[in-house]
Amino acid sequence: MKLIKNIQSTAKKVLEEEANAILKIIPLIDSEFENCVNHLLTLQGRLVVTGIGKSAIIAQKIVATLNSTGTPSLFMHAADAIHGDLGMIQSGDTVMCISRSGDTPEIKVLVPLIKRTNVKLIAMVSNPSSYLGKNADFLLHALAEKEADPLNLAPTTSTTVALALGDALAVCLLEYRGFSSKDFAKYHPGGALGKKLYLKVSDIYPNHELPIVNENSTVKETILEISSKRLGATAVLTENQELAGIITDGDVRRMLNKYDSFAGLFAKDIMTVSPKAIAPDAYAVEALQIMQEKNITQLVVVEDNKPLGFVHLHDLLKEGLV
Repeated sequence: MKLIKNIQSTAKKVLEEEANAILKIIPLIDSEFENCVNHLLTLQGRLVVTGIGKSAIIAQKIVATLNSTGTPSLFMHAADAIHGDLGMIQSGDTVMCISRSGDTPEIKVLVPLIKRTNVKLIAMVSNPSSYLGKNADFLLHALAEKEADPLNLAPTTSTTVALALGDALAVCLLEYRGFSSKDFAKYHPGGALGKKLYLKVSDIYPNHELPIVNENSTVKETILEISSKRLGATAVLTENQELAGIITDGDVRRMLNKYDSFAGLFAKDIMTVSPKAIAPDAYAVEALQIMQEKNITQLVVVEDNKPLGFVHLHDLLKEGLV
């Protein structure tokens, strides 16, 4: 039990130290940060993000976030840069270098080479007085007073702070560009995330035949229509071919509980009037939200009060939205 307590205590201490480190950089967001954002908003080229060791891994994640939110970026490993990869920097680009100390041998070799390419340099560094900090055009102060490990050696707090500061940079760029959910969908077309942003009801309902009966259809005809189209429901139409209501499997069961015989019953007698409906140009995720709120499994798709089809919960499951 004592061992478990020590493990939990250590884990909590690490999280507290890293959380406190992020809180400490909030007051360091100043005009320098704002100038950096304004520069990137007008950048004609790409943002090349570089680093060495664990900072290189953080650089890759920041690049991924920037690319997915509308800021063209690429990763350049600091060690590889001095062996040929420096050629990926083009006129109009800006380089952001991530380093805790800002004084490593690789950084001291790389910075003069970057400056020779005549591009702007952003330093994301814990020590503003470092070689990197002094030679940068823009400074992002990623203060990390100590690492979270007992030896103060393993990159933990410093990488967490850099990652958080990179997120702050990306979100500022996103907001001031007016980056919308539609823009986000263009960069995330795959998987459930992308489908939530672009998949519409009109992409789904044509996959099924439209089950329809009229108000004066018999119950037998109604049940056969529900069974044949396999959606667990049917639309009920007026004489003008407009939606009068729908009948679901649940309506049929309730009818059987209520009546001893359904010989004299018609669709209009058992239908649900004013059913929940959705427009064809609505997003599929909206259909899911309605189904979850109303605890139903299908929605009739309606345009100008005329039924076009149904979207079923199974369709949304198949698309990975649930």
